[in-house]
Amino acid sequence: MLAATRLRLPHARRVVASHLPLRPLAFRVPAASRTRVSPGGTTSGTRCYASTLKRRADESDEAAKRPEEEDKDAIPAEALTTVGSHEHEHEHAVISTFDLFSIGVGPSSSHTVGPMRAGKIFIGDLEALGLLEKVKTVKITLYGSLAATGAASLNIHHTPQAILLGLEGSDPETIDTGTIPSRYAAILENKSLTLGGRHRITYDMDRDMVWRWDQVLKTHPNGMRFSVFDEDGELLATNEYFSVGGGFVVNEKTKVDENLFYKGVDKSVVHGARLHQTHSSEPAPGAPSEAPDPIQPPYPFVSGDSLLALTKKHNMTIAQIVYDNELHFGYSHEDIHEKLMRIWSVMDDCIRTGVSTAEEKLPGRLGLRRRAPMLYRRLMRGFYPGLVSPHLPQLGAGHAEPVGRIDAPHGLSAGSDASMPLWGSEPESGHGTGRRISASRPTRVIGTLEHPVTPMPPRKTMIPAMDFLSCYAIAVNEVNASGGRIVTSPTNGAAGVIPAVLKYIVEFVSDDPEKSVVTFLLTAAAVGMLFKRGSTISAAEGGCQAEVGVACSMASAGFAACMGASPETVLQAAEIGIEHNLGLTCDPIDGLVQVPCIVRNSLGAVKAVTAAQLAMASENVYSVTLDEAIEAMRLTAADMSVKYKETSLSCSSVLQRTVKIPLTVPAC
Repeated sequence: MLAATRLRLPHARRVVASHLPLRPLAFRVPAASRTRVSPGGTTSGTRCYASTLKRRADESDEAAKRPEEEDKDAIPAEALTTVGSHEHEHEHAVISTFDLFSIGVGPSSSHTVGPMRAGKIFIGDLEALGLLEKVKTVKITLYGSLAATGAASLNIHHTPQAILLGLEGSDPETIDTGTIPSRYAAILENKSLTLGGRHRITYDMDRDMVWRWDQVLKTHPNGMRFSVFDEDGELLATNEYFSVGGGFVVNEKTKVDENLFYKGVDKSVVHGARLHQTHSSEPAPGAPSEAPDPIQPPYPFVSGDSLLALTKKHNMTIAQIVYDNELHFGYSHEDIHEKLMRIWSVMDDCIRTGVSTAEEKLPGRLGLRRRAPMLYRRLMRGFYPGLVSPHLPQLGAGHAEPVGRIDAPHGLSAGSDASMPLWGSEPESGHGTGRRISASRPTRVIGTLEHPVTPMPPRKTMIPAMDFLSCYAIAVNEVNASGGRIVTSPTNGAAGVIPAVLKYIVEFVSDDPEKSVVTFLLTAAAVGMLFKRGSTISAAEGGCQAEVGVACSMASAGFAACMGASPETVLQAAEIGIEHNLGLTCDPIDGLVQVPCIVRNSLGAVKAVTAAQLAMASENVYSVTLDEAIEAMRLTAADMSVKYKETSLSCSSVLQRTVKIPLTVPAC
């Protein structure tokens, strides 16, 4: 891989994924300064953090000795203190709802979905420029958090798999998730890569992928660099990409005028309004009105206050504001409805998959047992036939009914609890008529009874709706942890919060589910846009507050909107949702998106509903605005130590000593 000897191509001659004309360009270094790389080896002076444990261990002690001139674009990981710098120059926060909510694969939006899109974009540009057939070798360098997911966990975090399959032309929305492991294994075994699905080259993971986990590029911690060479070892083209959270990908050229169409990948079929970010906010009061900009959305907003002002000025809800902006992005009314229903369908299918799977454990060295199927089985016992999977074991002891049987419409379920009375049965001793109370085992009480403070006997409480809410969130994140189909909402690590709250509304609250889905997703999207512009939705920049915290805030707003709250109350619900997640760190055990991520999504969903209820009960009496909370989150993220931002350098290091788990890095 090119490092110290890698020469920077002039900016206009680099493969820039958004604004290069679709015509062949001579991507070659001037003859006097050409850099040659042998296709069978690495560049002299380059330190390769390879994909084998041995090579990583051998070189880990040399990190501090690497001379700075090896990569002038990279800086030490702890030196990057800016948060959301790629967003701050945007003139407004408006993006498409379907860029914020996109369909992808687990376990990570920034470590799986983003890198796969980056690989596909890079290959698409090579094809457009007529360079693909000339490629003999591809070199990939991963920086910071992306690199640290590397050697010990290639089959867990999926970053290398995602990049390579993206280079082969796969897209996270359409790829068959069941084929990912076998395709990746074939690439490693055969040492070959089929670029764009048609141009086969030799690819050796140990030689062609470089891991710089102790350095980051200046734009964002999740950086990657792709370079391609011809058969003579001459550099054909190179580009750097940054996976900035939620599956979004930017580069040096597009970090200001963000290429939102990256999620569409194929620029030729994307509406022109999504290719530019040169919009202005509404004119100041009293200013002369100007002709509408055909590129500008009808209702641009830059903050919560400006969004609230738009709703008051035009007498519209937040969902209506976002809906009309979607029309500007080239979608018809039918398109918007179909896409929103498609997003909800994938969310709902994800919940269904999570609660009905026959798999008992999640992938990874933790061997974590799946909870959602058992939780759902317990909640559904005695309700409906066929909704509880027959392969799941019976829970509890005593008089549980066979799975799928509907109990009598009156009285209590025979399978509800071994200690509960059974109604309508024959008496055992002949005393009484028509009913009996089953014998129960003596209650075991912990603590001494001969004490002024007697111990409390164990008892069970049921809050069915909230229990379902938790179950739904856990189900989604267990599917995500296993690499299944997921909706980034707004990220994969926090993908359980929004689907769980929306499912809760559909099942327990709404009289018009389709209307609730539309209102919820559009309102939540508006709040997500504010966070994306004003702070970050990347755990590598802001810790888990940027993922579960933001998802909780978005879900709070969506819930309040579905309850008919005013726009002001909706934004206050969003503020409560994030305020009580400030400072949340990202440091999961063994780097897996499992502990505490899965249960944290459950708590985030419960907290979202509670936040919305508090906001609606407060009657717009509050002290902190959403904009102030977003700024507080940004400052908190900037002050947060790098070891709490997807690096597994804090609590995971303790668990490494206690449970003997090799240290890796998360992919939230």
